Amino acid sequence: MGAYKYMEELYKKKQSDLMRFLLRVRCWQFRQLAAIHRASRPTRPDKARRLGYKNKQGVCIYRTRVKRGGRKKPVAKGICYGKPKTAGVNQLKFQRSIQSVAEERVGRACGGLRVLNSYWVGQDAVYKYYEVICVDPAHKAVRRDARLNWICTAVHKHRELSGLTSAGRKNRGSGKGHRHAKVIGSSRRANWKRRNTLSLRRYR
Repeated sequence: MGAYKYMEELYKKKQSDLMRFLLRVRCWQFRQLAAIHRASRPTRPDKARRLGYKNKQGVCIYRTRVKRGGRKKPVAKGICYGKPKTAGVNQLKFQRSIQSVAEERVGRACGGLRVLNSYWVGQDAVYKYYEVICVDPAHKAVRRDARLNWICTAVHKHRELSGLTSAGRKNRGSGKGHRHAKVIGSSRRANWKRRNTLSLRRYR
């Protein structure tokens, strides 16, 4: 087994004494840093490389934290006007995962970079910490790389906001088989619209 394989096996046993100590110390360190900051190198090089990271110019890592838990409704004094159905404030859950929120925040903070992927690096009672792999689409080292320059096209601007990253795709419900019949045609909305639109083509 190579070194990365050993690292992968270590991370599969997160409750071992070694990993518990390591994650606790890392969380303490991350807590002292800003909410979004540039990391000099990936904390988990094996995971980063599996998700597309390359140690080259134009590819960088940003670390971010997101508050854990559900999403409280942002209403003044907890008052929701209208019908009782809309009166809930506290036990509401956000539609997307916390990881996709982390990607979104990094994507907004680094507008000129493209979000490639992200992975978990730790969590404590309040926050979850993620590292986000970003790519500079204007860098020559990226534009000349045939394996990476697909991300330079304009259609991939803010791909994390379009649900195109791995974490973002999970909440869209897209997949194969009868369980995913309602999202055939890119999305639930597109699928519904196609089935409910009367199309009378002129030359048929």
